[in-house]
Amino acid sequence: MQIEKRVSELVEEKIADRPDLFLVDVKMLPNNKLIIHVDGDQGISIQDCVAISRHVGFHLEEENAIETAYNLEVSSPGVGEPLKLERQYVKNKDRQLEIKLADGNKKQGKLLSVDGNAITIEETVKEKGKKAQQVSLSIEFKDILETKVLISFK
Repeated sequence: MQIEKRVSELVEEKIADRPDLFLVDVKMLPNNKLIIHVDGDQGISIQDCVAISRHVGFHLEEENAIETAYNLEVSSPGVGEPLKLERQYVKNKDRQLEIKLADGNKKQGKLLSVDGNAITIEETVKEKGKKAQQVSLSIEFKDILETKVLISFK
């Protein structure tokens, strides 16, 4: 969609001087809600979200890019949102992940490392009659359908 491409350009323009911030996703929903997810290596502040919102909103109005009324929402991806970028995996190193694989299987484990093509997790494997073991498992990005960070309330 053309509007999503333009909004992505505007966000990248606004955060160009902030190497710690990165654009995750832009979605224009059918109900005219424009959602922008931006994250940072150390998280993102409300002030950053406000600045991005003002920049994008100002330019969209100036260009009359959206002809109908719309709602603009700028935030970091929520807790339940799947990871989309390698940079998000790096940010979530040492956290527990749930990974849905292309072959239909699911894996859970602690994210140990991320390289250009794959992630390595530490998975707990329990065989009947034996003690649970920690096993390192490498998973290529091309084999991952969806990854979510598991939240622990311990």
